[in-house]
Amino acid sequence: MELDVQTLIFQFIGGLGIFLFGIKYMGDGLQKAAGDRLREILDKFTSNPFMGVLTGAIVTILIQSSSGTTVLVVGLVNAGFMTLRQAIGVVMGANIGTTVTAFIIGIDVDEYALPIIALGAFLIFFFKNKKFTYFGQVLFGLGALFYGLSLMSDGMKPLRSLQAFQDLTLSMSEIPLLGVVVGTLFTVIVQSSSATIGILQGLFDQGAIALDAALPVLFGDNIGTTITAVLAALGASVAAKRAALTHVIFNLLGTTIFLILLIPFTHFVEFLQAQLDLNPKATIAFAHGTFNFTNTFIQIWFVGILAFIVTKIIPGEDSYVDAKPRHLDPLIVQQSPSVALGQAKEESLRMGQLAIKGLEETSNYLNTKQQKHSEVALSLESAINNLDRKITDYLAKISSSSLTESEGKLHSSIVDNIRDIERIGDHFENIVELVDYKISNKVNLTEQAMEDLNEMYNLTQITVKQALEAYENSDHKAALEVIQKEEKIDSMERNYRKKHILRLNEGVCSGSAGIVFVDIISNLERIGDHAVNIAQEVIGKENNNE
Repeated sequence: MELDVQTLIFQFIGGLGIFLFGIKYMGDGLQKAAGDRLREILDKFTSNPFMGVLTGAIVTILIQSSSGTTVLVVGLVNAGFMTLRQAIGVVMGANIGTTVTAFIIGIDVDEYALPIIALGAFLIFFFKNKKFTYFGQVLFGLGALFYGLSLMSDGMKPLRSLQAFQDLTLSMSEIPLLGVVVGTLFTVIVQSSSATIGILQGLFDQGAIALDAALPVLFGDNIGTTITAVLAALGASVAAKRAALTHVIFNLLGTTIFLILLIPFTHFVEFLQAQLDLNPKATIAFAHGTFNFTNTFIQIWFVGILAFIVTKIIPGEDSYVDAKPRHLDPLIVQQSPSVALGQAKEESLRMGQLAIKGLEETSNYLNTKQQKHSEVALSLESAINNLDRKITDYLAKISSSSLTESEGKLHSSIVDNIRDIERIGDHFENIVELVDYKISNKVNLTEQAMEDLNEMYNLTQITVKQALEAYENSDHKAALEVIQKEEKIDSMERNYRKKHILRLNEGVCSGSAGIVFVDIISNLERIGDHAVNIAQEVIGKENNNE
C-alpha cells in the first residue's frame, strides 16, 4: 500500500510538472510565432479600457498566462509606456484570456497526448523553417499539457474514497469561503491558475467534488493568480504597485459578487451543462469563462473608480514618465517635410529634457540612496530609448521626401543629436548601476570623494542643459560656452583621478570604492563629450549659414 501511495504522489507531482512545462512551452511557441511583439501590441492598442480588455485577452492567449500578462503590464507601467487606466483594462482582459486554457483542457483528447507530443517533436527536430519549429513547439507543449493532466488525474483517483477529502469537499459545499481559501492558497503555491483549474476539472470529472464546492475553489484560483504580479511590483514604482493591486481588487470584488450569487450561479452552470451536453471538464471551463466575462463586464464601467481607490490605498507621487512621442504626426510628413522636421526637433528637445531629468534623479540617488530616484532614472532612460527609435523612424520617412539643402542639414543635425542624447541616457544608467553596486556591497566613499563627484556632476548637468538650450535656440555663444565647460570637465576628471590615487596610496580609500569613483567620473566625462557634440552641431550650422 505504501508503494501505491508513493506512486500516486509521484504521478501527481510529475504530472503537475509536465503540465506546467507544457503551458510554458506552448506559450513560448505562440509568442515566437506572433513575432515576439507583445510589448508593441500592448503599447499601441490600449487607448481605452475596451481595447485594453481585448488586447489583454489576446496577449494572454498568446503567452498562456494571465500572471505573465499582468507582470508585463507592471513592467510597462513602471517604464512609463502605459498609464494606470490603460493597465486596468489589460488586467481585466488577461483574466478573460486565461479561460482559453480551461476550454482547451475541456476538450477530451487525453488519449492523443503522446501522438501530439511526437508530432511536435518531429516538427522541432526535422524542420529548419522557424515557423514549423514554432508550430512544433506549440504542439509539443499542448501534448505535454494533456499528458500531464492525464498523470495528475490518475494520481487523484483515490481521493474519491479518502474520508478526509470527502469531509473537506462537504465543508466547502457548506462554507463556500473555505473553498475560496483552498483555491487561493493552492494557486499561490503552484503559481498557475491554469494548473489549479486543470486539477479542479480532473476532480470534478471523477466525481470527487460537487459543483457547489468546486465553484468557490474556482473563484479562489483567480485570486491566487494575482500573487505573481504582486511579487513583480514589490520593487517597482508607485504606478506599478497600483497596477498589481488593481489585479487583486478586481478578482476579490468578482469573487465577492459571485459568492453572494453562488446558488443562482450554480443553477445556471447546471443549466448550461444540461442544455449544451457538456462533459464535466468543459462545465468547469464554461463556469470559469462566465465568471471572468461577467466580472469584466460589471467592472469595466468603473475603471476610473478602481484607479481612484488604488491611488488612495497606495499614496505617493506617481513617477509615471510619458514614454510616447507627442509631436510626431505621420500625416505631416508627406504634406510638409519642413513642418515635420520642426516636429522631429521638438520631440528631440523633449528627449533632451528627459535626459536632464534623468541626470538629476541619478544625482539624487547617488546622494540619498533612495530607491525611488533609481526607479525614475531607469524609467526616464527607457523613455529616451523609445523616443530615439520613434524619432529615428520618423526621420527615415522624412528623408524619402525631397529636402532642400538647409532641411537636409537640419535632418542630419537632429539624427546626430538624438544619438548623443540617447548615449547620455546610457551613461546615467551606468551611474545608477554603479550606485546600486555601491549600496549592495556597502562601499563607502570618502567625504572628499563625494564632494569631488558632486562638483563634477553639477558642472556636467549645467553643461548638458546649456548644450540643449544652444540647440533649441541655435545660440552660437552658448555653444562656445559648452565647449569651454567641457574642457573644465576633462580637467576635473584628470585631477580627480590623481587625487583618488593619492587616497589609495595613503590607505584612506578602499579598492572597491576607487572603482566606483573612477567609473562614475569616467561616465560624467563622456556625458560632457556628448554635450560638446550637440554644441558643435550648432557651431557647424552657424558657420555653414555664414
